[in-house]
Amino acid sequence: MKGYASKEMRRFNYLIVETDAVYHEAALKLGLSDSALQILYTVCDYDGGDACPLQEISRRTGISKQTINSAIRKLEKEGMIYLEQTGTRGKRLCLTQEGKRLAEGTVVKLIEAENDILSAWPREDVDKYLELTEKFLRALRERTENLRVT
Repeated sequence: MKGYASKEMRRFNYLIVETDAVYHEAALKLGLSDSALQILYTVCDYDGGDACPLQEISRRTGISKQTINSAIRKLEKEGMIYLEQTGTRGKRLCLTQEGKRLAEGTVVKLIEAENDILSAWPREDVDKYLELTEKFLRALRERTENLRVT
């Protein structure tokens, strides 16, 4: 069977996979699992940076609920986080003081590295990169909306 992806799409996919590999390596260097890195990153990136609705973690990371729950149980056991009831059905994940220290020594460093990279780019490059990425995402959502097995 011949490859179906265009040369550009293969390059795009390669870049995504390599970017994921860099984040995986970062997680290893920081002593975190990939899921713990993503969860802590999401909490630090959300609103005030020390709590985040559980539903938002699921939405932003794309991690399965089972994997999220497993990582949360581990982080809870280590005293890094706790869950807090919000309303009748919602919960939010909150960082303990130890969890805040962990986040500052790990994911905050990663976020700062990302910010440094983008701030070193010319403003128009950042704007164009984000604009094109959003354009691709919108088009992909539209094109996959009605995908079905035939």
